[in-house]
Amino acid sequence: MTVSIDKTDDVWTIIHDRPEARNAVDSDHAKSLTDAFLEFENGPAKAAVFWGKGGNFCAGWDLKMASTLSDPELGEPYYEKHAFPIGSAPSTLGPMGPSRLELSKPVIGAIEGAAVAGGMELALWCDIRVMAETAYQGVYCRRWGVTLMDGGTVRLPRLIGQGKALEIALTGRKVEAEECYRIGLAEKVVPHGEARTAAEAMAHEIARFPQAAVRADRRSIIETRGMPMREALKVEWANGLEAIRREGTAGAGRFRDGAGRHGDFSNI
Repeated sequence: MTVSIDKTDDVWTIIHDRPEARNAVDSDHAKSLTDAFLEFENGPAKAAVFWGKGGNFCAGWDLKMASTLSDPELGEPYYEKHAFPIGSAPSTLGPMGPSRLELSKPVIGAIEGAAVAGGMELALWCDIRVMAETAYQGVYCRRWGVTLMDGGTVRLPRLIGQGKALEIALTGRKVEAEECYRIGLAEKVVPHGEARTAAEAMAHEIARFPQAAVRADRRSIIETRGMPMREALKVEWANGLEAIRREGTAGAGRFRDGAGRHGDFSNI
C-alpha cells in the first residue's frame, strides 16, 4: 500500500510510501492521497501530519508517467480529467492529488529529504511545515519544462513575497532548510530524522485546545488574505462569533473557576 494512515484519536499521520520513486506522484497515488485527506477531513481527528516514508517527502510529479502524455490519446484525457472546474463547481483532484482541497482542519507537513517540484507544491499546501535540517525544497521541474500546476505559483508568493518567489521559481535552485525557515517556507527546523516526531508533537499540542476556536482562527487567517481591512474584520467577527458562542464563554467559565491559573495550562 503506497498511502496509509497511522491513526490516534486526535492526530492522524498520512504516510506516502513509494520510496522507489522518492515518493513521486502518479495518477493512482494522487487519488490515494486525496482519498486519505478526505477521510481525515470527514473523520474524528483534529489535526493531521503529512509525511513521506523512506527519506524523502516527495520528488514531485512522476515524470516517467508524464512522458507518456506526449501521446495525444493519453495526454488529452489526462489533462481533461484534471482540468480546473469552471465557476463554483467542486474542484477535481490536482495532478499531485490533494493540492486543491480546502480542508477545515490543520495539516502539518513533516519534511525529510526532498520536497521538490510538485512535492514542494504539496508542502506549500500544508498549513505548517516542519523540516529536517538536511531537507530541502525547490522548483526542480524547471529543468524539464514542467510548470507548477498544483498551487505553487499561487501559494509561494503568498508565503514569501513576489520577488523571492520569482527568483526561486525561475532559477529552480535548491532551497535548504535553514533558508526555508528564514524566508517563510518552513516554520520549524529539527535534526535529521526527527521531522515526523516534531510534527506529530505539534499536532497533538494543537489538538488539545477547544477546536471550534482553533478552526475559526485558522479559517479567518486563510480567508482574509488580500481582503480590504474592513471586509477582513467582518469575516473575522463572523467566524469568531460562532466559536465564542460554542466554546468561548464556557472556557471563560473554566478560567473563572480556577483553571489555568498561575500559568498552569496542563489541564485545560
